[in-house]
Amino acid sequence: MTDTAVQFAPPATGSAAWRRFRRHKLAMAGAVTILVLALGSVFGPWLLPFDDTYIDIMQRFAPPFSGAHVLGTDELGRDILARLMMGGRISLAIGFVAMAIAMAIGIVVGTVAGFYGGWIGAVLMRFVDAVLCFPAIFLLLALAALIDPGVLSTTLLIAATAWMNVARIVEGQIRSLRERDFAVAAEAMGSSDLRTMFRELVPNAMAPIVVAATLNVAKAILLESYVSYLGYGIQPPVASWGNMLNNAQIYLTSAPWLAILPGIAITLAVTSFNFIGDGLRDALDPRMDIR
Repeated sequence: MTDTAVQFAPPATGSAAWRRFRRHKLAMAGAVTILVLALGSVFGPWLLPFDDTYIDIMQRFAPPFSGAHVLGTDELGRDILARLMMGGRISLAIGFVAMAIAMAIGIVVGTVAGFYGGWIGAVLMRFVDAVLCFPAIFLLLALAALIDPGVLSTTLLIAATAWMNVARIVEGQIRSLRERDFAVAAEAMGSSDLRTMFRELVPNAMAPIVVAATLNVAKAILLESYVSYLGYGIQPPVASWGNMLNNAQIYLTSAPWLAILPGIAITLAVTSFNFIGDGLRDALDPRMDIR
């Protein structure tokens, strides 16, 4: 019993998980890419001589690497690099905030459903199944058509369509942990249902939750891009990677860089988060060898 306790002590497990994550080359590359994108989005605009909303009609459609504008300009003469960085602030912020809200809702719903089971769990999970029947993008567009578009509304809408899978994951984990000795012992010692759920069960289900959170950031960035590309999300002059693609679609033949550059940014961000999710899944898998 002592050996088992030592083997699964949090410091050792965390140290082993970090070693496994570091050995996952794609996950490390994804983490570095996200760090570069985040730092560039936060600090980059302060280092540029051009504001993202500054219009220079005389420099319209300047191609990349042709002058002072490193990545060229758009149809109004605005600097593409500045707009990519400001768009990164919006797209990444929406991704992280929407993920946090979706995770909070999904954890609460899944924990309650898995802990109580019975008719409470059945009602909650059948509601989750009913919402999952609708494709996320169509549900998002239907909701977006009913409200004024903006950063806050887009974030809340994405969160409202991204929590269901989290709830299913958490419900399955809590249901499997519900009858474990530590949970039964906590209840026998007089622990309240709320304390048992969120102090005993949820911390022991964090591995799949962390992986789901990482993948949800990628999903949120993609959904923001879809909605903004279709004109229902972030509205100009505020830049996001999605509405930069929307504005560029009529210039695909004459100025293809207007679409290629934000497309590359979206691809890098989403792929990197997916790689990080894969790395975390492997690193946090308790069945893997701890060396």
